[in-house]
Amino acid sequence: MSRIAKLPIPIPEKTTVTLDGGVLTVAGPKGTLARAVKNDVVILIDAGTVTLKPRNENDIFSRALWGTYASHVKNMIAGVNTGYAKKLILEGVGFKSDVKGTDLNLALGFSHGVVVPIPTGLTVTAEKNNITISGIDKEMVGQFAAKVRAMKKPEPYKGKGFRYEGEVIRRKQGKKAA
Repeated sequence: MSRIAKLPIPIPEKTTVTLDGGVLTVAGPKGTLARAVKNDVVILIDAGTVTLKPRNENDIFSRALWGTYASHVKNMIAGVNTGYAKKLILEGVGFKSDVKGTDLNLALGFSHGVVVPIPTGLTVTAEKNNITISGIDKEMVGQFAAKVRAMKKPEPYKGKGFRYEGEVIRRKQGKKAA
């Protein structure tokens, strides 16, 4: 049994949640998010709360989707009200980041510059070597941050590369002088 999905999810003021034809839509002050849902989970929208329960208690797939959909609904409601942000820190001599139009330009020590197109719905700012990715869709923010971080992962000797804010890079000792 999902402990997350047993509790009703409160809907804040200025936020509307609708279910129409297998598409769950959440609209709030920052925007609108929609997600296709399967009918294995019953979603009940009451006055001020969203309640979920599996259609068939004995089906493992329904019970798995039950908690997953509850988390999706919570994330969608939080996204349209407050939004999500991830911060990346770029460390290394000569490494640079900069936003031009809808592209993120990176100098990562390769023989060429790396240009990453910014998906619609995300806002990216680059100040010195700090990149902030923000948007209302938690999945999209996290996916784009992971894609950028994968361009130059932090290495264990000097810690050069992208790391998340608050991430600790485990360092290795390196060569010893004889």
